[in-house]
Amino acid sequence: MGNESVRVGVVDSGCAPTQVLVGGQRFWLEDGVLCTGELQPDRLGHGSAVLACLQPQAAGVPVLLAQVFTEQGSTSALQVGAALFWLAEQGARVINLSLGLRQDRPVLRQACAEVQAAGVLLCASSPAQGAPVYPASYPGVIRVTGDARCAPGQWSWLGTAQADFGGPVGSPGMAGASLGCAALAGRIVALLQQRPGLEREQVVAWLKAHAAYTGPERRA
Repeated sequence: MGNESVRVGVVDSGCAPTQVLVGGQRFWLEDGVLCTGELQPDRLGHGSAVLACLQPQAAGVPVLLAQVFTEQGSTSALQVGAALFWLAEQGARVINLSLGLRQDRPVLRQACAEVQAAGVLLCASSPAQGAPVYPASYPGVIRVTGDARCAPGQWSWLGTAQADFGGPVGSPGMAGASLGCAALAGRIVALLQQRPGLEREQVVAWLKAHAAYTGPERRA
């Protein structure tokens, strides 16, 4: 049995048939109206890869999945916001968002603020370069990108305009920031299993103190 006091939520494209969940909900739009229903198979494979990075770090922790992508790798602020509220209601303590929207939308900003105020930690992927993305750029969200220096189980403290932390980039063919974010979220969940009373600032301080690398990667 896992530690029921800590649950992790994942907002993504689905999961593989072999990946065990304690709950799941699909969120989609029909003519601009938000709909919810049962999970569909992971047609993109992105969510399955994200879970494959997250779950080994947080062995035995119950996983909840909010499906906001299906055939295409695009979603809306309305879907992601609804997913956050649902995961928080289901008891997620940490939510992994290996996704980034280009536009700052009030509905998503508000959802992030409300679930964080309720004690949920948000980890979101952020590209190593380029324009800011959301929800990573919202206050309080732990911003994670990929860092090729990091082996499995390692992470870096970057503290840059783009990201707070870097994580291992995982398998080829998938976005490094997505998988680095998932791996670090899993590590945070494992930490909260051991020390469930930690607040966000304490979690960030612990991650900084135990980072394998400090500062951004120096490339020739």
